[in-house]
Amino acid sequence: MEQFLTFGIVGLSTAAIYAVIGSGLVLTYVTTGVFNFAHGAAGMLAAFCYWQFTVGWGWPVPVALAVVLLVIAPGFGLVVERVLMRPVQRLGEAERLVMTVALLSGAIAAARWIWDPDVPRPLSVFLADKKPFHLGPATITWHQAITMTVAVAVAAGLWFLLNRTRTGAEMRATVDDRALVRLTGADPVRAGRVAWILGTQLAAIGGILIAPTVALDASQLSLLIVSAYTAAVFGRLRSLPLTFAGAIVVGCLESYLTGYLPQNQYLPGLRLAAPALLLFLALLLFRHPRLRGRDRRLVQVPAPSLRGTAVFAASTVLFGVVLATVLDEADLVTYGPIFSLGIVALSYVPLAGYAGQISLCQLSMAGIGAVVWGHLGAHGELWALLAAVAVSGAAGALIAVPALRFSGVYLALGTAAFAVILDRWIFTLPSFHLFGVRVSLFDQGSVEMTGPNLFGLHLDSTAELTVLAAVFLGLASLSVAWLRRGGFGRRLIALRDSEAAYATLGGNLLVTKVLVFALSAGIAGLGGALYGMQQRTITAEQFNLVAGLPIFLVAVIGGLGAVGNGLFAGTAYLGPNILIGVASWTQNIVTVLPALAGMGLGHSPEGIVARFRREWEPLGRDLIALPALLGLLALGWVLRLTDAINGWTFLIGSLVAAFALRAWAAAREAPRTEPDVPVEWWGVRRPWRPEDGEVLVRATAGS
Repeated sequence: MEQFLTFGIVGLSTAAIYAVIGSGLVLTYVTTGVFNFAHGAAGMLAAFCYWQFTVGWGWPVPVALAVVLLVIAPGFGLVVERVLMRPVQRLGEAERLVMTVALLSGAIAAARWIWDPDVPRPLSVFLADKKPFHLGPATITWHQAITMTVAVAVAAGLWFLLNRTRTGAEMRATVDDRALVRLTGADPVRAGRVAWILGTQLAAIGGILIAPTVALDASQLSLLIVSAYTAAVFGRLRSLPLTFAGAIVVGCLESYLTGYLPQNQYLPGLRLAAPALLLFLALLLFRHPRLRGRDRRLVQVPAPSLRGTAVFAASTVLFGVVLATVLDEADLVTYGPIFSLGIVALSYVPLAGYAGQISLCQLSMAGIGAVVWGHLGAHGELWALLAAVAVSGAAGALIAVPALRFSGVYLALGTAAFAVILDRWIFTLPSFHLFGVRVSLFDQGSVEMTGPNLFGLHLDSTAELTVLAAVFLGLASLSVAWLRRGGFGRRLIALRDSEAAYATLGGNLLVTKVLVFALSAGIAGLGGALYGMQQRTITAEQFNLVAGLPIFLVAVIGGLGAVGNGLFAGTAYLGPNILIGVASWTQNIVTVLPALAGMGLGHSPEGIVARFRREWEPLGRDLIALPALLGLLALGWVLRLTDAINGWTFLIGSLVAAFALRAWAAAREAPRTEPDVPVEWWGVRRPWRPEDGEVLVRATAGS
């Protein structure tokens, strides 16, 4: 009994922290309609700042707490609300989600930049020098008592704010109808600002309270928010009392699993994955209210031409051949995965771009494909590549069945929970037997990879595998374009536009979602298998949730509806590594770049690929500039193959020539086409210019 009470006290102490963090998450969501995936990252940054002030610089604890909670946390919340979230407040849910995911990824990268992750940073609990006191047979430390007291104070303070103050009334009114609130003289912007400040402060309080009991690690502290996610889902993202109740369930579950879970080699990861499992079950079992802010700006997804896609696919293969022949072995190890990771990014196009289904576990699907190839294709058997695609597709179909109940933020939460379950438990399992078949994943270590046998040849060199990945990326791009042009692609677009209308017109939601999830997971599994071949050895950490966030962000930046997004995402994700080769100190800057780009372009749903295509079309139509560019590229390639120039000289010279000829082609085309555009087509057949508005005003005034 004494042990039971002891674990119960520990569980309640942890639950108090989850309640504080979860209440801040709910407060932000019900006031602004933004589900903040970066909520835990705010608490993580606050914990690191608190360590820096108290341990690193020796400040007194009260001073450090005051600076973190009254200056840094409110300032961070204000900056996030004003600079990042307010510009996308009126956009769709997907754009707001991308912004918070970018903030999460950027906060983790920034923390690793500022505080070396290889240096341990222990943090003492509050009043560590005071003896614990006893409550019956249970022993309670002062830190636990402070934590539970803070949770009670937060609950009382939030009740008073929401029910006894004008600001609280504005915040509660904003939940129902932001437009109606303005008619009453209230200010929903001010209510949102207060919510972001308070939410960030509550995240900071939770981060500081939990940091002494766990390792001060950027990823671990940020992903502790999964437990707060679960508490918030218990509260249906709007009820603070139910959120506190959910926190108690999660905290006590974790504590009792620690104390009573049988000790064997298969279950340690279950305790770490328990909050994610509970989150997934809560999403399945609870009936969720209608999501706020579901208004979306649906981006048109034009059907790509098969001829243009074929040219693009051939160019992708040619690009792979060029890289394989102009770069040395060391550079190919760095830049060769452009094509395999590009396939993983391409898997977002049918799933998110066509069907409108948000998934944060695509890199986990790639990990499944890599593991299957590593074990079944140990001797290069080509059929094992098909098995990797099939098993990954089956895992994607498994996600799709419960995902029928999810949408929007709930779907993102469910797929994130699935990725955490794989990362913390499934991928850590040792070998086991299932129906008499030995199943082995990462086997608590790494998996050796090799290339395939193709037409009697064993492809195992870095250059050969780079070309192979480029070929598969070209074929996958062609397949995705063919899918969009077919009947199934049109059904996916209809599903994205309105699930209710799709079902009303006779569409089968379950079958369609299972097929598109399986298809996208199979594509990701193919990319994971090829990536593993190029890496030679893989570990589970390469396929976790945090590692997949930058790829998701780069794919969104490129444009989720563009077939060329695969090549763009792979190039944009790995291309900045050139800076590291020039100056090693830029490594941390490179890790932050995807997050910065996501923050800057998350509100541009059309993506960069479509804009690139418009900008480069004049070069493709110019009968002089295009042959000249191809001739220069061929000449440079010959010079590189004869060692007259090195690989980087060829690549940089090719880029300079391409941009120069593109500008020349655009200048040649502009005088011929722009005067022929009627005024009613300005902004459609040619870009809208600031001076066009004045021209129209003068023209209408004169008439």
